[in-house]
Amino acid sequence: MAREAAGRQGVSGSDCTEYALGFALALAAGVDRSAPRFIMQKTGGSVMRFKTDDGGFDFTPNRAIVAGWTGRDAAAVQHHIDELAEIGVPGPSSYPLYYRVSAATVTQADHIEALGDASSGEVEAVVIKRDGVLWLTVGSDHTDRALEAYSVAHSKQICSKPIGAEAWRMDSVADLDQLHLKAWIIENGEEIPYMDGSMAAVRAISELMAGAELADGEIMFCGALPAIGGVRPSDYFRMEMTDPATGRTISHKYGVTHLPTIS
Repeated sequence: MAREAAGRQGVSGSDCTEYALGFALALAAGVDRSAPRFIMQKTGGSVMRFKTDDGGFDFTPNRAIVAGWTGRDAAAVQHHIDELAEIGVPGPSSYPLYYRVSAATVTQADHIEALGDASSGEVEAVVIKRDGVLWLTVGSDHTDRALEAYSVAHSKQICSKPIGAEAWRMDSVADLDQLHLKAWIIENGEEIPYMDGSMAAVRAISELMAGAELADGEIMFCGALPAIGGVRPSDYFRMEMTDPATGRTISHKYGVTHLPTIS
């Protein structure tokens, strides 16, 4: 039961022994076992270091959110729903949706591991709220496409979420809609464009933050652009976010090691 409870809260398997003990002690003490407080104490991600125009900062997310189905144009949202339906992914109950994923999945690593060979990335703007200040970086909502056909929420939780090592203050960007996102994958040994578009195609970041009720210490992925040629797996992903008003760019790339699926 403690393992199941920990899993629901996004806690890694290595913590389950500690939680089993905590769960037993809580029961012995008469604590309401439905209360999440002793489980939530161990949630949170790793310390990440961001380079900024005036130095840098450390950030440890205590909550991570992936905003989904965030297209500003209803026709574009339907296009994304249709392209995912082609690979068996059911459409959303409503949109946008705000998927909660473990903060521990967010990483600045240049290499991740994924179960099987059916996962791929999605370039997105990423919002960080730290000490009341909003920051932007680039990230990839890496997703298991095979599991996505069963559950979008599960497919997002199972994968790491790589992000850049640089960040801009949000208030230093003159026009958030003009931020330009690009991504590339490798097919047949050649790097090719995979996503390309501006944040004008996505709902306003302020609207998404309000919908997610983004609080201090939290991080949010703001939603993906349509994939050029359709959504498909790749074991390489390069991404960048450019501010055309200043010419500055945040970029990141990562590789994927496929872990065997054993039954």
